[in-house]
Amino acid sequence: MLNIRIQFLKDEINKHNYNYYINDNPTISDYEYDKLFAELKQIEAEHPELITPDSPTQRVGSVSEKFLPFTHVHRLYSLDNTYNYEDLKKWYEKITQEYGNEIELVCELKIDGLAIALTYENGIFTRGVTRGDGITGEEITQNLKTIKAIPLKLKDNVNLDVRGEIYMPKSSFEKLNAENLEKGEKLFANPRNAAAGSLRQLDSTITAKRDLSMFTYTLVNEGLTNPPKTHYDSIMYMKEQGFKVNPNIRLCKNADEAIAYCKEWENKRFDLDYATDGVVIKVNKIAVQEDLGFTSRAPKWATAFKFPPEEISTVVESIELGVGKTGAITPVANFKPVQLAGSTVSRATLHNFDEIKRLDIRIGDTVLIKKAAEIIPKVIKVVDTPNHEERPIYTPPEVCPSCGHKLETIEGEVNLYCTNPDCAGQIKAKIEFWASKDAMDIDSLGPAVIEQLYNKNMVKNPADLYKLTVEDFMKLDLVQEKSATNLYNAIQQSKNRPLKRFITALNIKNIGKETADILSRAFGTLENLQAADFEKLKELNGIGELTAKDIEKYFQNPRNKQLLEELKSLGVNPEPAEQAKSSKLQGKTFVLTGTLQNMTRNEASDIIKLHGGQTSSSVSKNTSYVLAGENAGSKLTKAETLGIKILTENDFLEMIKEE
Repeated sequence: MLNIRIQFLKDEINKHNYNYYINDNPTISDYEYDKLFAELKQIEAEHPELITPDSPTQRVGSVSEKFLPFTHVHRLYSLDNTYNYEDLKKWYEKITQEYGNEIELVCELKIDGLAIALTYENGIFTRGVTRGDGITGEEITQNLKTIKAIPLKLKDNVNLDVRGEIYMPKSSFEKLNAENLEKGEKLFANPRNAAAGSLRQLDSTITAKRDLSMFTYTLVNEGLTNPPKTHYDSIMYMKEQGFKVNPNIRLCKNADEAIAYCKEWENKRFDLDYATDGVVIKVNKIAVQEDLGFTSRAPKWATAFKFPPEEISTVVESIELGVGKTGAITPVANFKPVQLAGSTVSRATLHNFDEIKRLDIRIGDTVLIKKAAEIIPKVIKVVDTPNHEERPIYTPPEVCPSCGHKLETIEGEVNLYCTNPDCAGQIKAKIEFWASKDAMDIDSLGPAVIEQLYNKNMVKNPADLYKLTVEDFMKLDLVQEKSATNLYNAIQQSKNRPLKRFITALNIKNIGKETADILSRAFGTLENLQAADFEKLKELNGIGELTAKDIEKYFQNPRNKQLLEELKSLGVNPEPAEQAKSSKLQGKTFVLTGTLQNMTRNEASDIIKLHGGQTSSSVSKNTSYVLAGENAGSKLTKAETLGIKILTENDFLEMIKEE
């Protein structure tokens, strides 16, 4: 009898999960659902021998030490992109020329998330693996079990693999960022980044709280007795088995209908609660797909049409002045809030006062804005509007908005600078930069926390961070003991960052992370760099006379000397730079693009330099290789056009493998 009751409860809960998370059509109240779930948990607690892997209670999560690599049984390919309708027609014509008739297509919205591979054995979810480089990913089964759009048990007892896209709804993303802002924790740049960060938590109970979902879009036919004959039928089959599929999928007779679908969704997409940056167009018949096959990186029977960046007009309500870490004054336009590329935009940097003059932006003007790469808002131009000439021309400030110190210009530069070393705006910006990812990488130490620390006279320079205690952090608004402990630990863990990060964090004029890397490799230790004179510095490849003067000037400044001594006394000792392992990549220039699975792009760049190679941010005829990860963009397209060799992550790892 108990087995019968457990099975009834599991079936009921799974049915209501399906109605709620897949069909968006709940059929019982939350109270009634909670009663069913509580009863099942109670029975399983009393009879743990009756717990099965497909039980809804098994979505609770656990903690892993690390994610293990897993080689995909079926490779996950990338997609070739098209950016205009002419290229889309050419792709279609190439296929129809080969077959001599119209080929039916399937159009699906391209979800801006993370690709995932799921395996089911006898209808039970047994394994989930990230895309990785398409050949090898990481097994994250426990994290995926927390996502209610992923069925733990299918309708039929079948063996199959499916592919899908994990995403975070926009509403959940905004809620998560609002909560993190209140706590003074890290803000995510966009829903995709938030989904990626949530999916790769070692503690899957955190993943469970992040409200992730998934659309399933590919069925691997092997293992089915009577597999679907078309892609559309495979989508419908997956839906019958309990998977969430995108409701906006459409059959199209030809390229013209596919183009009409793309045009329809170019603006409609912003009404959706998930991010989509294009349309995936696939040949419908699976037999034709198999006949067309693949290139080295993508299927010939599918392409992705990418939407152009959105442009929209809005009104400039004010121009706010910010003080940067160098003392540079940056004007920021505050707009009447508008929806742009799926998110609310209310401000954008105007870069400098020459740019305001060039665009002739005046408060009250209507301006056209767009998002570069759908992330950073940019003002394009002033739109012709009445009364523009009657509005006052914007006048640059004469004194610092933070401390009131008279602003100065530097010969050859367009910026205005505050040169007061005690300027509050500069101090806070320098501490924020010190904690940033490219510098000392202190997690959760964001602008809101730094603002409070400064206002409460707890920090006046980066060294003061290392004097703080857990109790100090608990004096801040909205910071509880757990967050305070995390902040304290993050600061302590930053004491032994690599030398190049430490040099970057010092905020020496004209020294970015690339130059910091050159200096760390050339001198090895901070003491050696401090002792280097102008002549020695300017001899370095990549360090000119002006930069050498800036470095020498920094280390001769009494304030900076005092800061360095204080940091050292507090136990901040950067790790000496790693010396080159080999010269096997000597003379080779790499460009990195996309998301790598086993390392960050910064880590890959370090490996390249350790083997004598160098990296560049742009593709040119002088590029030796492009290392392409997941969601590689225009750099990959340009490399293909120029005939530059493209490496997968596995190719790269093989290249630098020890003899």
